[in-house]
Amino acid sequence: MPPFPQRKKRLLVTALALAVPSAVVALTMQPSQAATVPVAGGVYQLASGASGKCVDVTAASTANSALLIQVACNGTTTSQQWKAQGSAPANLTNVNSTRCIDVPSSSTVSGTQLQQYGCGDGTKNNQLWTFTASAGVPGKYLVKNVATGLCVSDKDGSTAGNNPIVEETCSDIARMQWSFNYVSGPTTSPPTSTPRLPCDSYAGGGTPCVAAHSTVRALYAAYNGNLYQVRRASDGTTKNITPLAAGGVANAALQDSFCSGTTCLISIIYDQSGKGNHLYQAPPGHFTGPASGGYDNLADATKAPTTVGGHKAYGVYVEPGVGYRNNKTTGIATGDNPEGMYDIIDGTHYNGGCCFDYGNAETNGEDNGNGTMEAIYFGNTTKWGSGAGDGPWVLADMENGVYGGSKAQDNTNDPTLTHRYLTAMIKGKPHNFAIRAGNAQGGTVSTYYDGVRPTESVLDPAVSGYDPMRKEGAIILGTGGDNSIKGAGTFYEGAMTSGYPTAAAENEVQANIVAAGYR
Repeated sequence: MPPFPQRKKRLLVTALALAVPSAVVALTMQPSQAATVPVAGGVYQLASGASGKCVDVTAASTANSALLIQVACNGTTTSQQWKAQGSAPANLTNVNSTRCIDVPSSSTVSGTQLQQYGCGDGTKNNQLWTFTASAGVPGKYLVKNVATGLCVSDKDGSTAGNNPIVEETCSDIARMQWSFNYVSGPTTSPPTSTPRLPCDSYAGGGTPCVAAHSTVRALYAAYNGNLYQVRRASDGTTKNITPLAAGGVANAALQDSFCSGTTCLISIIYDQSGKGNHLYQAPPGHFTGPASGGYDNLADATKAPTTVGGHKAYGVYVEPGVGYRNNKTTGIATGDNPEGMYDIIDGTHYNGGCCFDYGNAETNGEDNGNGTMEAIYFGNTTKWGSGAGDGPWVLADMENGVYGGSKAQDNTNDPTLTHRYLTAMIKGKPHNFAIRAGNAQGGTVSTYYDGVRPTESVLDPAVSGYDPMRKEGAIILGTGGDNSIKGAGTFYEGAMTSGYPTAAAENEVQANIVAAGYR
């Protein structure tokens, strides 16, 4: 910056007014700039709390894979200006190159130097960032990557020019404390309305929930009843866990207090729809479970901790042998009647066993033939069907096969998905079914199949049996329809509808899931 005495005086006044060390201000702020809260559409310089220098692109390159460094801040240099695209998690897009801050190959290795790369559709997890206010220094933020869970850092806290900008294990220390110094654009977030909760969205679209299950939160704005029940090992007593408020997150403190000093199992997952379709310990079916009487095991109540909207909660951790079921339901689709369903699951917890399912199944725990169930499957089996790549995939379990298309292994459009929090959706109607999925922490859901029912069985390619469907209307979680108990996964929430949901309703459900703030 050229030496303008009048500008230096104004900088000094600004520094005194903000009670920020003048050495830092001189490096990071133009007269019109101040450290601020990042908002969607705003353009900022990112200044290191350790060095006072700003994130820049090497040689102001506009190319993919150009590495990020720190240099002395200059408010007019566009390669130092970053636009927050979307609400957190957000992309940080370089004004000069229009490329996004990117973690190369989604590397989880601490110390990996960050780069810029084409932003695509803006939903790549390795380009999405959350902003957490520093607990120690007002006006500074930790910038954390959604894919890796690591934070942007001035390597080693160096004050040297051209020092690499890297990702590191997050810590609220100077080299990971960033000022968002305002350059242009909005200074406050535009007013937004929070999307309706999932079952309110489905109802608004004319396809009400007939089952709604979550150990994490209410799925209706007005729901303040029981979410789930835990049973403690020390004396066998039980405790119902409710939301913190109507429409809110589970009161995990109730569980923590009740289970203190002992262990607890999730004994019931309550149905919030009012239909009474609660999920209980699965009874024996064609396959027997490992618990007494051939029942399946119950899930450990503490194995799947999470936070939603900043509040602690617990999911349902399914390991082989764990299963929940209700064979006597009300309102669940039977025969070839239309229905839809979604769940939020952990895309990093899976296996190739049969079957981590949620949805419609046989009422007697037996394999009653093709088309007698319709459920969301997640895993990387190749015996019963597959998608593109090595998996895991979101597939439709319709008995004797898990399908990503009209044949068990024919849908190369059904991709491998490993989002930490994954939205999975299946819906079916006469002659047709669809698969949609997406990142539960950001972006929209994509349609990976929408077409005819399977035209062949995995067991016998000469046999179909999926059109018409012969759904029976039981509900399962964590097992196959015949009580196959070799699957693994983590379930946070899910619901089933009466009728075939519209894409608009599903999109609104996804918007609410993102707004809920799974972390």
